[in-house]
Amino acid sequence: MSTLAIKFDPHAVDVMFANDALHFVLADGREISAPLEWFPRLRDASEAQRRNWRLIGKGVGVHWPEIDEDIAVNTLMRGQ
Repeated sequence: MSTLAIKFDPHAVDVMFANDALHFVLADGREISAPLEWFPRLRDASEAQRRNWRLIGKGVGVHWPEIDEDIAVNTLMRGQ
């Protein structure tokens, strides 16, 4: 019987929003999320401002320039 070796890669590759949550998609296929209440700048941002993001540190985190918000992947993972 063989076992599958799972390689975890906790770097963000995509960002999505639900009505009340922020979701990061990680390079290894996992999705992590947190309530928008944890991030008031994002909660109060317009949809256009939320869509304007970029990866920082090769996916270690995400930056939203218009609202000056940075969120590290490990911040969301601590809540999991």
